[in-house]
Order: sequence, then C-alpha cells, then structure tokens
Amino acid sequence: MGARKRLAAEARKEAKRNVSMARLVGNSTSPRKARLMADLIRGKDVEYALNVLKYSKKESSEKIHKLLLSAIANWQAKNEDLRVEESNLYVKEIFVDSGTMLKRLRPAPQGRAYRIRKRSNHITIVVDSKTEITNQIIEE
Repeated sequence: MGARKRLAAEARKEAKRNVSMARLVGNSTSPRKARLMADLIRGKDVEYALNVLKYSKKESSEKIHKLLLSAIANWQAKNEDLRVEESNLYVKEIFVDSGTMLKRLRPAPQGRAYRIRKRSNHITIVVDSKTEITNQIIEE
C-alpha cells in the first residue's frame, strides 16, 4: 500500500472513531412507512429525537427508538471518559433501505391471482457529538 492510500485510510479511520452507528436488518415494516419517522429525527438532538419517537403512534417509531438507544450505547462504549449529557449528541445520519420482499399470491376473480409484496427494510442510524465538530473547526 502506498503512502497516500495509507494516510487516506488512517484519516478515514480517525474520522469514524468519533462516530458510532447502529443497524437494524430485516425490519418487518415497509420502507416508505419507516422513512416517515426517519425524516422527523434526521439532524436533531438525541433527546429531542427520543421524545419524538417515544410519543409517536407509528409502529416503526418503537423500533427506531430502540435502535437509537443502541447507537447511543455504542457511542458511550467508544467514549467511556465522556458523558452523554454533556457531549451534545445528535443524529448525524439515518437512512432506510429496502430489504427482502416476501411474495405471496392472493386469489383474484376468474381464476387469476394477484401478487402481494410484503416489504421489509434495513435502518441505519449514525450518532455524532457536536462538541467534537466545534473542536475540529477551532483546530483548523
């Protein structure tokens, strides 16, 4: 590996060290319904996002709430010396990808059959600290 590639790889690794993520694979709701909740919390503070998810009536909000708590726990495991309350965590990225589709047949008139697609999704949440961003700006 050349010096340029090694330096770039080390820079990417250092950037990912401050960020933590959690991923839910094979969630049984449709991606379209899950994206409604994801759009509400993208870029928001963690406390605000947890409250929005806690009091929402959507089914996907419960799963995203649990996933966000997991991402916070992952961040805390990486940064044991910092407190969650003082670090100003926010949802840096959240995206919902389409998962596998179960295909079923429903009887239709005149001997035909309609296809039913039961969709699933994969949700990824990336949590970051705002204090580290301001520290990087000050250093540069």
